[in-house]
Amino acid sequence: MDRIALLTQVLEQNPSDAFARYGLAMAHLADGNTDAALAEFSTLTQNNPDYVPGYQMWAQTLAKQGRTEEALERLHTGIAAANRTGNQHALAEMEALREDLRR
Repeated sequence: MDRIALLTQVLEQNPSDAFARYGLAMAHLADGNTDAALAEFSTLTQNNPDYVPGYQMWAQTLAKQGRTEEALERLHTGIAAANRTGNQHALAEMEALREDLRR
């Protein structure tokens, strides 16, 4: 069974599993299916608003597509989540990306 099928099966059992949802989004990215990945990041952050890596990768993916304003919106929300959860590493990376995108 491929990783997308496996992760989909896990999520059928537990739709709010943040790790599996993030893994599915990343698997879609690896397969070049950006739209599916973006949809999974959206679902991930709706169900798990403190799962900071979801915002970070969502913003990076949008930025790579030239969707700067959307990326900045995701960074804003992700930075707030990183502050809430004390994730200083992700906070620093997202702040740096935000500054790069504002230039």
